[in-house]
Amino acid sequence: MSHRLTANDIILDRRDFLRRCGMGFGGLALGGLFQGNAAAAQPSSIPHFAPKAKRVVHLFMNGGPSQVDTFDRKPLLQEQHGKPIAMEGIKTERPTGTVLRTPFSFDRYGECGLEVSELFKHTAQHADDLCVIRSMTANVPNHEPSLMLMNCGEGNLSRPSLGSWVSYGLGSENENLPAYVSLCPGGMPIKRAENWRSSFLPGAFQGTYVDSSIERLDEMIENLRNPSARDPRQEKQLSLLRKLNARHLEASAHDPQLEARIRSFELAYRMQTEATDAFDISKEPAKIREMYGEGGFARQCIMARRLLERGVRFIQLWHGNGQPWDSHDDIEDHRRLAAQCDQAIGAFLTDLKQRGLLDETLVIWGGEFGRTPVVELPKAGSNAGKMKGRDHNHYGFTTWMAGGGVKGGHVHGATDEFGFKAVEKPVHVHDLHATILHLLGLNHEKLTYRYSGRDFRLTDVFGNVVHDIIA
Repeated sequence: MSHRLTANDIILDRRDFLRRCGMGFGGLALGGLFQGNAAAAQPSSIPHFAPKAKRVVHLFMNGGPSQVDTFDRKPLLQEQHGKPIAMEGIKTERPTGTVLRTPFSFDRYGECGLEVSELFKHTAQHADDLCVIRSMTANVPNHEPSLMLMNCGEGNLSRPSLGSWVSYGLGSENENLPAYVSLCPGGMPIKRAENWRSSFLPGAFQGTYVDSSIERLDEMIENLRNPSARDPRQEKQLSLLRKLNARHLEASAHDPQLEARIRSFELAYRMQTEATDAFDISKEPAKIREMYGEGGFARQCIMARRLLERGVRFIQLWHGNGQPWDSHDDIEDHRRLAAQCDQAIGAFLTDLKQRGLLDETLVIWGGEFGRTPVVELPKAGSNAGKMKGRDHNHYGFTTWMAGGGVKGGHVHGATDEFGFKAVEKPVHVHDLHATILHLLGLNHEKLTYRYSGRDFRLTDVFGNVVHDIIA
């Protein structure tokens, strides 16, 4: 049976119901503000089959981390350093030159003997939990379309994000927080809110952006507190607002965008107490904060764990605004970047395991693409005279997953001997998305939404589940 809802089905079904009861769905939601809206916590549908994971955390290294300097060791880079290589059918975005060795050492970790760079020595302590895909591929070596492909399944056109599809397919596990949260410190990444948009899906499934670098809770989440009214005065105000919105919704033919706006008001009210607690990492014991370490990414990881415990379905943790991992000038910059997040990632995995959360939480690490094993040639401008950086590489890169039903201590696929191109068991981004949905109990071919006369899905007309990585 196809798991499909159409915009017309939603509107017509509601209209039939709303005409009988005399108020809109959003009005009903507002009416439940003070009774505790249990319905908001229920999934919007039943998974197609038994899921292995219930929630997702995406650790996003925006900018493109280098696979050959992190999780895909290539000894030939050391041997052939400074020598030209011929790779048939490979064209880089910028002019590139000879082989560039990695300045980072590798070691083996865990019973599986996974080779991991010194950059991620804390993460590597969980080698037996990691499922490393070394054969990822994307479409083009450009940030904007690759970000859209990784986050929305389409590089050029407006499409709903992965988190929005997951929220649409499974609903929310909580009533007081968004189902989908995007944490990015210091601003927004390239393509801004398009990375977590709901597009033509109902607005209730869009990601909620939080600038995690802000420590004051009333500044981190705008308008979290009403400066002029508190309960019960605020309850009276919202009761009046409910009545006005119900009238407006009825007069607007139950516009789904208006319903989404009303639902956001309802959620905002309930968040006043829950969000304050969820994002307040000062409530964590000192030993937990010490385990995660200092810095913005550590704060984000602690927040993510607290959000998971409160039923948030999909959480994305961006490394920073812009594209921090875009090491065109000097690959040594990866050392600074990894130092900002490695300890926190290792602690996050440890924390989830200790609390029994990892088995049902799918953790994903990676960027929108990887980097070349050859040096990027300098040109007039910002990198003039610099010969230690790597260009974008979509032909072959690395993503790893942990928990949520994947095989731990497992390596899937391989790139060529230089790490330039996936040559064994390639996994396209569409395949990754199909597999993520499968682990959540969703068939990517049946999770569709009718829009503009067509049934859309996250994977478009592509994607195959990578069964080899599923435990």
